[in-house]
Amino acid sequence: MFDMSLAWWELILRGAMVYLVMLAMVRVSGKRTVGQFTPFDLLVVMLLSEAVSNALNGGDDSVQGGLIVAATLVALNMLIALGTSRSKRIETILEGEEVLLGRNGKIFDKVLKAHRISRNELDNAFHKMDVTYEEMECVILEADGTINILKKK
Repeated sequence: MFDMSLAWWELILRGAMVYLVMLAMVRVSGKRTVGQFTPFDLLVVMLLSEAVSNALNGGDDSVQGGLIVAATLVALNMLIALGTSRSKRIETILEGEEVLLGRNGKIFDKVLKAHRISRNELDNAFHKMDVTYEEMECVILEADGTINILKKK
């Protein structure tokens, strides 16, 4: 329970490598937020955590090893947050930018497909904001994955 089978620095290296690779994979996968997960998205997230658990600890089941990996992940998360709060460039790279999905009642289908937004998701956003397609000035997919619709004045 208290005997580590790996060196402390290897646990930090493993944690950092897995964190950065997973960050890149999640960034490339799209702009959905947790509240927008489909059951399939949630399943993937749950399976990802299971898939990388051995990569994080390398078979080390010690308390210290687990705490070292956890501290590494929290520290990296804090570093990323610090970087994105201080640098627009880092923020854009890691979080992305907003995308115009439509303007003046016209939806850009190619952009929807490129960002894997279904017509049903878009219809739901219109319904929630109580706006019709004819009333829409523009539709924006925000960097955090939310869909905002501006109504014509």
